[in-house]
Amino acid sequence: MLFAMLAALCEVAAIGLFGRITDEVLTTRDLDAFWSPAVTWLGLAGVAGMASLAGTYATALGAERFLLRLRDRVFAHIQRMSPDFSENRRLGDLMARLTDDIEAIEELMASGLVKLFTTVASVVFFAGAAFYVRWDLALVTMALVPIFLVISKVFASRFRTAAARERRSNGEMNSVIEEGLANQSLVQAYNRQQSESQRLHGAGQGWLRANLTQAWLSGLYGPAVQVLETVCLIVVLGFGAWEISAGRLTIGGLLAFAAYLAMLYPAVQSLGEIALTVSEAAAGSDRVMEILRTRPTVTDRDTAVALTTRSRGRVEFEHVGFRYPGRRRPALKDLSFAVEPGELLVCTGPSGAGKSTLAKLLLRFYDPGSGRILLDGVDIRDLTRASLRDNITILHQETLIFSGSVRDNLAYGRPDATHDELIRAAELAGVHDFVKTLPRGYDTRVGQRGRLLSGGQRQRVAIARAILRDAPVLVLDEPMTGLDQATATRIMEPLRRLMAGRTTILITHDLRQVPPDARVIELEPAVRTGLIRLRRQRVTV
Repeated sequence: MLFAMLAALCEVAAIGLFGRITDEVLTTRDLDAFWSPAVTWLGLAGVAGMASLAGTYATALGAERFLLRLRDRVFAHIQRMSPDFSENRRLGDLMARLTDDIEAIEELMASGLVKLFTTVASVVFFAGAAFYVRWDLALVTMALVPIFLVISKVFASRFRTAAARERRSNGEMNSVIEEGLANQSLVQAYNRQQSESQRLHGAGQGWLRANLTQAWLSGLYGPAVQVLETVCLIVVLGFGAWEISAGRLTIGGLLAFAAYLAMLYPAVQSLGEIALTVSEAAAGSDRVMEILRTRPTVTDRDTAVALTTRSRGRVEFEHVGFRYPGRRRPALKDLSFAVEPGELLVCTGPSGAGKSTLAKLLLRFYDPGSGRILLDGVDIRDLTRASLRDNITILHQETLIFSGSVRDNLAYGRPDATHDELIRAAELAGVHDFVKTLPRGYDTRVGQRGRLLSGGQRQRVAIARAILRDAPVLVLDEPMTGLDQATATRIMEPLRRLMAGRTTILITHDLRQVPPDARVIELEPAVRTGLIRLRRQRVTV
């Protein structure tokens, strides 16, 4: 801002020198009087150029740092939400909010604020200089400035509506692209390429119409302001010519005054353009603030304490009831059981019985609506979420793999693991054998969501990651889903190694691979009562 003000002051002084040269050199034809103001003018141009360069770089630095910090903050906020926050929204739309919408805010909050400040400063400087030359003529021209502001306000209101449509359309279009690319194999297998192209075309048409509306408004705003500016200059020149003929104004004074107006009106016009920038940023801001206003369903209590030692691993559910937000039917009702350290508990039942909900509650993705969950006799709500989750490892129903290397995925749960520890975990999970056949071994990239690996290989990587994490409590959520019987049988061997010595809750509907000595409970969908079936015994709880 300071550099921009310095550049504007140099321009004001340069225009004053132009008027002096006109009256003292061009009119009198005195060449000796030219050199002093010319050298001064050149010096001012150099200072203005350096100030402009420094101001531009400083603005870019501040703007990019603002953009980085804002995106980091929004992404971190999303990471604190329960997994259902992202699962219930279109991924492409969330990505658009983290990229395009934040960039629109950055354009206003960083460069836009600087531009606003420097534009106002320029208006003050050039208007002050014009009043200094001829205050009565300046009053005539300043009377037309409110017309600029009225035009800007009318255009800004309509531009904000169009910008909001464009932001929504952009999110819709990104969602269609993301879904089509993520499910490309399904699209091709079902011959739906044309249908997906039509979906993208439909979303793109909405985006196109919104952008054309913005282009029409922006294109119309410039000519409308230019016509008004031309009218002002004609009035000034006409009035100035009359003053010159009466001997009350010099030619240099008129040219300097006209030059000040030529700088003043574009500055006033820039204020209107800033109003359009505000409108576009407001549309993106609404979408970003919608995320930031959404509060996490679970937070740490003020009195929560962190586990400083490794948990023994005793897990107990006491009369736990839970209903997902927005749903009438409870997922769990009056559920009680306990798992001792090192014990294997198998939780089975039909779909919708609430098996996976157990894992979400244990990890505090949600808190129970009634009852409580204990870890080593302590209510998990009295523990910090970070320390609680450090003592629990989960294998999800869908094997979650990142697009990095095998090594990156193995070390994800424990980045500080040594190379020897990583290799040992890989050997226990049966990963080491197939990694030796990969082109770059552990540094081989596995592709998006691990698609360059087979289903069994992805599952073994997830098991090795869990072994390396070495938490006392293990939750296996349908670990055999999507695997054939032969692969499932091979996977059970590394799974048994993983379960050894840990408190394990195995969630499954397939009991064929369950060890014979495991304790089994069966859940039924909670309609009027919550039911747990112990093996060969039905107990209403």
